[in-house]
Amino acid sequence: MGRRSGVLTVLALTAGVALGVASMTVPANARDAGPAPAASAKAGPGVAGPASGLVRPHGARSGGGGKPTPNMTFHGGVIMPTAAIKAVFWGTTWGTYSGDKITGIDSFYTGFSGSNYARTSDEYRDSSGGVVGPTSTYQGHLIDTSAAAGGANTSVILAEVNKLVSSGAIVPDPSGNSYVPVYTDVPRGSAGYCAWHAAGTSPTGVRIEFAFFFKLDGDAGCNPADTTTGHSEGLAAIANVSAHELSEARTDPASPGAWYDSKGAENGDKCAWTFGAPSVTFSNGSAWKLQGEWSNAAYTAGTGYPNSSGQHGCLGGS
Repeated sequence: MGRRSGVLTVLALTAGVALGVASMTVPANARDAGPAPAASAKAGPGVAGPASGLVRPHGARSGGGGKPTPNMTFHGGVIMPTAAIKAVFWGTTWGTYSGDKITGIDSFYTGFSGSNYARTSDEYRDSSGGVVGPTSTYQGHLIDTSAAAGGANTSVILAEVNKLVSSGAIVPDPSGNSYVPVYTDVPRGSAGYCAWHAAGTSPTGVRIEFAFFFKLDGDAGCNPADTTTGHSEGLAAIANVSAHELSEARTDPASPGAWYDSKGAENGDKCAWTFGAPSVTFSNGSAWKLQGEWSNAAYTAGTGYPNSSGQHGCLGGS
């Protein structure tokens, strides 16, 4: 199945593959963000769905000797120094939608750029000295009211993205820094993940990063229990996993992998469902309840707040 690609899972802290809707397993070539662990479902976001198109075996070692460390190591792959973001809302109900999720996601991605939260990834570099910077560009959103698919197959979501590329609605960044989060109106059901990220090739021949998100309204497994920002539960849930997936897509976007630890966990996986504060303020003044992201530097310095394993290395959640 390849290397795990950033799925945020539900009810299981995994670093890896998103689970299919029926099979509960993450699609090949994706990383997931899963649901929150049952014992702490109110403490943080769930693990996200397939991320960057690879599935790493658990327990894989990154090489070298000495005392084991929970820090992530570099595996030679590409990073995303910046991100050109175009959100897609896919599904028959988006055409008449009147809630806060579309405007909220617009605000989320606009404010992400230049935020202290975005800066949690600044320490991660590639082999040429390039660095994951804090700046991204939000290019707005598209609404496609055709019937949406679930997240069990990364190729189906890539086909949706590439349909929009072929129509001219999305123009991929020639440097491979395009990121297209696809928000569907499909409920999670029994799938073991909330969202995922993956990578593919656009019709223009360049790498394109994309992510899949279920409709998470009323979904206890993917609910960050936001009681301070005033957002609807559905918006709070997709915003939290959006932070997870975007952070992973920037630091470990595609095969061969870039930054992950000896167990295959990316920076979002290592701090999944852990929150350092009731809310995080973005550069545009918008406030969000978001999980933290792992910082090697914070762990080494003994700073940051603890993840679910008690390791102090999470930043951005405060």
